[in-house]
This record gives sequence, structure tokens and C-alpha cells, in this order.
Amino acid sequence: MTTTPVRTALITGAARGIGSGIAGVLAARGYRVIVADVDEARATATAAALGDDHAGIGLDVTDRVAVDGAIEELVARYGQLDVVVNNAGINRDAMFHKMTDDQWSSVIDVDLSAVFYVSRAAGRHMRGAGQGRIINISSASWEGNIGQANYAAAKAGVLGLTFTLARELARFNVTANAICPGFIETDMTRGIPADIYDAQIAKIPLGRAGDPADVGHAVAYFASEEAAYITGQVLEVGGGYRI
Repeated sequence: MTTTPVRTALITGAARGIGSGIAGVLAARGYRVIVADVDEARATATAAALGDDHAGIGLDVTDRVAVDGAIEELVARYGQLDVVVNNAGINRDAMFHKMTDDQWSSVIDVDLSAVFYVSRAAGRHMRGAGQGRIINISSASWEGNIGQANYAAAKAGVLGLTFTLARELARFNVTANAICPGFIETDMTRGIPADIYDAQIAKIPLGRAGDPADVGHAVAYFASEEAAYITGQVLEVGGGYRI
């Protein structure tokens, strides 16, 4: 009797929020989950809550050397990295004429450049293995949003990068897809003023904020064998926000 090898999934920015929700869904579906986050202690705690077969690592995704080293270490330890979910992200909102260079560059670095760094490092191994899944978390704000020139530009860039990865990696049996979450219930959204929160909910046809696990289920689909013939696609998880 043969057993199916455990598939390993790396999720960036996964110590809390959407990333934690994704981690929980993948762990429940039998993946070995590597929770990566700049907050190593919180990443370790999140991984521990998932069970013994999972791990948390500290990782600054904007550090190219650290990213390359982490991917090499994971492949050496587990044999192969099957799924990468580029979820790490920040926002530094300001009207564009008041936006500082640091507000611009910090968001571009984390939300776009880091997606490239992690995908490049993982993609090298996936090419050699002849299989893999890269799943990038963009945002429903990619079309533009007041006060988010940096964030919208980065998230739109993630889509262009995803399409390119899909074209370049297809012949190696590696797929690349993107998910655009809408208004998801996290610590950040729970902290906004009640009137703004209610206004956002009013725009959603399904009448509620999403749960991080809603995004996790979409990730699990793109990571699955059932999605082996799907690449270069964008799925919005937003309750109909953009209808």
C-alpha cells in the first residue's frame, strides 16, 4: 500500500488575518503548512495552533537574501515546496499628492517586489520538480481606490506578474493564479469607525464581510489537483462587491 506524500505549503504574512485563515484551511485539508511572517513569535504560535506537523518561521519578504535562504532551507528539510501563497501585505494610505516616498516605496516593496522575490525563489525549485502552485493575493482595490495609490499600484502589479508567471511556468507544470479579496473581517477592518464599516457592508450584495477562511477555500481550490488545468486566472472573493 502506497501513501500520498504530504504536500508542503508556504504562506507569507500568515501569522494573523487572511494569512492565518488560509493556513487553517490548508492545514485542515492535509497540507503541511509553513507559516512565514516578519513576527517570528506570532508565526510560531499560529503554526503551533495548527498542530505538530506545521512550522512557523520569521521572514522579512523584502529581504531577497533571506527569502532565497528560507526557500532553500524548506526544500532541504521537506524535499519539495509544493504551494506558495504570497499573502504578505501592508497599507500606508494617503492622498497621492501628500503621499511620502517612504509610504510609496514601503508598500511597493512588501506588496509587489516581495511577491516577485518569493515566487522567483520558489519557482526555481518548482521548475526542477515539474510541478507546483503559486497563488498570489491581490485585492479588489487593484482598479484604484482613493488614498491608496501605492496599494492599488502594487496590487495591480501583482496581477500582471501572475499572468507572466503563468505563461513562463506552464511548460513546467507549475500554475500561477491570483485571488482578489474584498472586504474581509480582520483585526484591521474591525478597527475602522462604525460608520465606515457599515458603508462598506452596504456595498456588498451578500450583505456581510468575508471571513479569512473564505479566502482560504479559494486558495485551497487553486492548490488542488482539481485546478491542475487552471492558470493565469483571477478570482475575486468579495461577496459580489464589484458587481
